[in-house]
Amino acid sequence: MPPIDVPAHEIHDLAYSIIRVLDRQGQAVGPWAPALDAEALKAGLRAMMKTRAYDARMMMAQRQGKTSFYMPCTGEEAVACGSQTALEKGDMDFPTYRQQGLLIAQDWSLVDMMCQVFSNAQDRLLGRQLPVLYSVRDAGFFSISGNLATQYVQAVGWAMASAISGDTRVAAAWVGEGSTAESDFHAALVFASVYRPPVILNVVNNQWAISTFQGVAGGENAPFAARAHGYGIPSLRVDGNDYLAVHAATTWAVERARRNLGATLIEWVTYRAGAHSSSDDPSRYRPKEESDAWPLGDPIERLKNHLVALGAWSEARQTQLRAEIEEEVLEAAREAERHGTLHDGPKPSAATMFEGVYKEMPRHLREQRQAMGI
Repeated sequence: MPPIDVPAHEIHDLAYSIIRVLDRQGQAVGPWAPALDAEALKAGLRAMMKTRAYDARMMMAQRQGKTSFYMPCTGEEAVACGSQTALEKGDMDFPTYRQQGLLIAQDWSLVDMMCQVFSNAQDRLLGRQLPVLYSVRDAGFFSISGNLATQYVQAVGWAMASAISGDTRVAAAWVGEGSTAESDFHAALVFASVYRPPVILNVVNNQWAISTFQGVAGGENAPFAARAHGYGIPSLRVDGNDYLAVHAATTWAVERARRNLGATLIEWVTYRAGAHSSSDDPSRYRPKEESDAWPLGDPIERLKNHLVALGAWSEARQTQLRAEIEEEVLEAAREAERHGTLHDGPKPSAATMFEGVYKEMPRHLREQRQAMGI
């Protein structure tokens, strides 16, 4: 592990190797092993299991016609859950549609999240957003945009404002590896290089975009972490299915940011085990055997095995926790469905479509609203 204030050019090799903590026997080894006690590890295990159970329940709800769309993060749970534990209240995440673990790791209300997916009467976004495009200011979770990579420039700008105001809050931006081909990705890196704002630039390399493998975005030419080198930004390439490595690398980058040492880019090497979304059929573009092999291993199993190796966990307790979480998620789904789903129950009032855009509603909108009788 390099010192926090290391110059970017001295750690170029960390963009071409891979940072890992857990070995095949479930032991935490090497200089990146974080000082997390058993209770913190159990909390991380629970957050990942809860995220996976939430995904499974929402995918089932979509198949039942209770929502129009859903995007799971199966196999990528450690990336979001492990990173969130290194951030503090007041920091701001600028996520994509596959970082629901950032909210769940904070124990944010599953009912609140489900109501957004169902676009029901309790949807805090009033049905205006595609399901899974959450927005939770109180949890430091910036509004998700369906436009790829826009959150990168937003995060850099937010971090610049934090530094200018003399604050110590940091921003964390998230994109998939395919989005590194967007111009906003490079615009953000230019500003991050010049103004050195307190921001962590996360690239989640789950090997597949919607239907194209990571090589289409340039992943065969060089690791995505290496794209920071031309901008003079330190970068790390990390095993994204290793919860301990995720926590350690994020902690390192966050400390750099809080010390006003500038941005860090992190490539999380993980694997999208499931479909891109509820509208996707991965069997049409990748071999079935690939997902069965689960490159890098299941992040939940790896952390569980580590806890077992520590003597702090067992298979029986794992089974019990899984049952408890599934019951918790099921009960949250029942509560959310009481507020309505896509086809049943109450919806946000049509009057809300006229609100929240203009400070003073213009005349033509007032007339339209009056004509609708709302």
